[in-house]
Amino acid sequence: MIKTLFLTVLLFLSAFSLESHAEVLDRIVAVVEDDVILEHELDNEVAGIAAKLRSGNVAIPPEYVLRKQVLERMIVDKLQRQMAAKSGIQVSEEMLQNSVNEIASRNGLSVDAFRSEIERQGMSYKSFEDNLRNEIITNQLRGREIGSRIKVTDAEVNHFMETQGKVASVNSQYHLGHILIAVSQSASSTAIQKASQKAEQVVADLRAGKDFKQMAISVSNDDNALKGGDLGWRSIGQIPTLFTDVVAAMHNGDVSDPIRSPSGFHIIKVLGLEGNGQHIITKTKVRHILIKTNELVDDAEARKRMLALRERIVDGDDFASLSRAHSDDKGSAINGGSLDWVTPGALVPPFEEAMNKLEINQVSQPVQTQFGWHLIQVLGRENQDNSDQFKKDKIRDELRKRKIEEETELWLRRLRDEAFVEIDQDRL
Repeated sequence: MIKTLFLTVLLFLSAFSLESHAEVLDRIVAVVEDDVILEHELDNEVAGIAAKLRSGNVAIPPEYVLRKQVLERMIVDKLQRQMAAKSGIQVSEEMLQNSVNEIASRNGLSVDAFRSEIERQGMSYKSFEDNLRNEIITNQLRGREIGSRIKVTDAEVNHFMETQGKVASVNSQYHLGHILIAVSQSASSTAIQKASQKAEQVVADLRAGKDFKQMAISVSNDDNALKGGDLGWRSIGQIPTLFTDVVAAMHNGDVSDPIRSPSGFHIIKVLGLEGNGQHIITKTKVRHILIKTNELVDDAEARKRMLALRERIVDGDDFASLSRAHSDDKGSAINGGSLDWVTPGALVPPFEEAMNKLEINQVSQPVQTQFGWHLIQVLGRENQDNSDQFKKDKIRDELRKRKIEEETELWLRRLRDEAFVEIDQDRL
C-alpha cells in the first residue's frame, strides 16, 4: 500500500511539475522496491541494445517489444544491485582499475588506447566504467549467494561419466540457442496452459523457418534474450541437466519440443555441433635453484648470486650439488633441485614460460617470480595422453558451471517474483 502510494505521489508530482513549469521533465517508468527507473534511462538502454543488434545484423523487433525486454532486464539488474548494497558489497577504485587494465590487456591495448576505442565506438568512458562496476558487483553477489553453496562430488563426476558420457562425448561441443517462456511459481493452471500453448507456437514457427535470434529477442524471458538467446558453445557437461538428454539426441539445426521446468517452458535449438578427440599434454622434467629475497638480500643481490651460480654450472659444476648447497627451496634442494615431472599449469606462469623456452639440458638466465629468483634446467620432455584426467577435470568444472547456471536462473526468477515492482505501461 505504501509503495503504491509512493508511485502515485511521484507520478502526481511529475505531472504537477509539468503543469507548473513549461518544460518536459523526466518520467518514471517503473518503481522497483524503493527506487525508480526513469524514462531517459530506459531510452538510453534501448538505444544501446538496438545499436548492438544492428551491428550484429540482427533484425530489431517492434519498439514496444524491445522496450519491454530491456525494462525487465533493467528491473532485475536493479534488484541485484539493491541486494548487493544491503549486503555491503562494494567495488573499490583500485579493483575497478585493475579490471580495466585486464580487459585492455586482453585486447592488446594500453588503457589510454582502450579508452579512446570505447569513445570511438560512441560510448562514454564513464558509462563503460559504471557498467563494469555493476557487473563486478553482480558477480560478487552471485558468487556469495550461489557460487559458495555449489559443490561437485567425485560420485557426481563418476555418475556423469557412466551415464551421460555414453550418450555423447564429453569433448563434443554444442552451440545452443535458448528461449524461455516464463511461468511464475504461483501461476494458475490457466496461465500455465496459456504459456504452454505459446511455447508450442514458438516451436512451430521456428521449425517453419523463422529466425531464432529475432524470435528470442521478441518472446524470450531468459536473461540472454537480448543476445538473441545465444548460450554460446558448450560441452555436454555445461548444458543444464534439464536439457542434457534432449540435446545429446539432437542434430545441428534441430529445435526441441518445449521442456517444462519450475521457471517455465524452454526451447532449445542446436546452432552448431563439433567434436574432438584425445587430449595430449607435454610433461616436463625440471629442476631449479631458488634464492629468496629478504631484508638482507634484495633483487639485485639475488640476481647477482644467480648469475655467479649459472656461470659455475656452464663451466662444469654439478647443478644438483649447487642446488643442495645454495637453494632456498629446501624441499627440492635435498633432491638436487628436482621438481620431477610437471604438467602444464602446475607452476607459476613466469617460471613455466621460461621453462617452456629451454632446450633439453639448457640452463636459463635468472628468472624472477613471486617466490624469488630461479635458475631452471629442463632434463626431459614427453607427450602424454591425459584424456581420462582431463575429462574428469573438465566434467567437474562443467558440472559446477551447470549447477550455478541452474540455481542462478531460479534465484533471479524468485528475486523478480518476490519484489515490489510497478510499471507505468503508458511509458512502454
